[in-house]
Amino acid sequence: MADKKNVFLTGASGNMGWQGFKELYARKDKFNITVLLRNSQKNKEKFLPYMTDPSVRIVWGDLTKYEDVLEGVNGADYVLHVGGMVSPAADYYPKRTMKTNTTAAKNIVEAVKAQPDPDEVRLVYIGTVAQTGDRNDPIHWGRTGDPIKISVYDHYAISKTIAERYVAESGLKHWVSLRQSGILYPAILKNYDPIMFHVPINGVLEWATIEDSGRLLANVCGDDVPEEFWRRFYNIGSGKEYRITNYEFEEYLLKAIGLGSPKKIFDANWFTLKNFHGQWYIDSDVLEDYLHFRANIPIKDYFDMMSKTVPKYYKLAKVVPPVLIKKLGMKRLAEKEKYGTLNWIKTNNNDRISAYYGTKKDWEKIGSWDEYKPYHPTDKITYLDHGYDETKPTSELDIEDMRRAAKFRGGECLSETMNKGDLFTPLMWRCAHGHEFEMTPNLVLKGGHWCPKELPYPWNYDVEAKVNPFFAQVWYTNHREDENNYYDESIFDGMEK
Repeated sequence: MADKKNVFLTGASGNMGWQGFKELYARKDKFNITVLLRNSQKNKEKFLPYMTDPSVRIVWGDLTKYEDVLEGVNGADYVLHVGGMVSPAADYYPKRTMKTNTTAAKNIVEAVKAQPDPDEVRLVYIGTVAQTGDRNDPIHWGRTGDPIKISVYDHYAISKTIAERYVAESGLKHWVSLRQSGILYPAILKNYDPIMFHVPINGVLEWATIEDSGRLLANVCGDDVPEEFWRRFYNIGSGKEYRITNYEFEEYLLKAIGLGSPKKIFDANWFTLKNFHGQWYIDSDVLEDYLHFRANIPIKDYFDMMSKTVPKYYKLAKVVPPVLIKKLGMKRLAEKEKYGTLNWIKTNNNDRISAYYGTKKDWEKIGSWDEYKPYHPTDKITYLDHGYDETKPTSELDIEDMRRAAKFRGGECLSETMNKGDLFTPLMWRCAHGHEFEMTPNLVLKGGHWCPKELPYPWNYDVEAKVNPFFAQVWYTNHREDENNYYDESIFDGMEK
């Protein structure tokens, strides 16, 4: 059909990308689909049923090679950039993650610009909730425009933040950044890694189901998406029903595989107190209003559905005494070298202890489940201050608003003028540390970004919070000024395998 849209999808072999591919393929009367895949045996087997379908074109290549990306982008009406390295691989290979994710985004942008009419190409970039980092109670409600605050050791989030900046500052007419939350999918039940203990028990997350995420990717290519949708930032979430604490998540998950209460197989002090990521979204309904992607399945029913997909050997957990699972399985995982939380305590890994607990005394205070009680934070929505008058229509924002926003971030807006309401022409700014940089008001006000040179190399958030009231809002809620929160880049030396 001549009127079919051409969609280029990266990351089609991953969780969200695969679900998006299936949604697009179900509508192949409307879409021709091009996917970029690594030339692996696993990918060949996975996509074998589609290789002879004229609606599907496979480019065997690499996201870090511009020529491969260009081949996929050529002729595309929509570019859905989902691909890249994610956790847990991203935690083990930080340098490779940085190179892959930033280079891929740069290649995507340049390939779109190389098209005959780049302004007609719709570029959809998938960001991450990890960009705004740890948002535990009492700042557990968040929205786009809140400060970028990447958790220490999270090179994945750094790479995604840099990549988002490439897209948002590209000058393209049709781009959008959709920040993905944690994805619920059946295979999550198979995850068995020490990073499962890196989450604070009383931390929060608004999850997104894999099905909702796939529908989102197909729906964003629809004819009913208005012009106003583009050049903005959105949070992806499956809504109110999926706003739970990390402890509640463990309860749902363990029940799905027949293990019951988390208290039976974990100790409270195996989990961290901070330095992960997650929030409940004030604004995730905004994306739903545009793309109508949610199935609105009650979360209990969704976990019941997932439990039916659990491999049979997981069901054996019901007959194994919880004390054995705890001692021989979970505790050994928490004690694992480098990434096990109990290993940090045993070896006095002060950098990790400082990042995830504060001090060793803070860890000791956690105690047992009797002392450390899980709770559900308030459902009352609270907003962070973004440093300018948000009651004004965007079309009325002017240079005075930019000056107020910059001052609230501890810096200055150096540009003398701007066209009223123009958030997409870059202005000159200076941060509190004297770095001068060019950035669009859109990325500053609506994306929460600030000085690129301060994107944490190294992490030195105590210093930043002292001079940046905007950032201080998300720092001092769970950090004392006397804590040592300086982490040099050298802590990653030797981490690549």
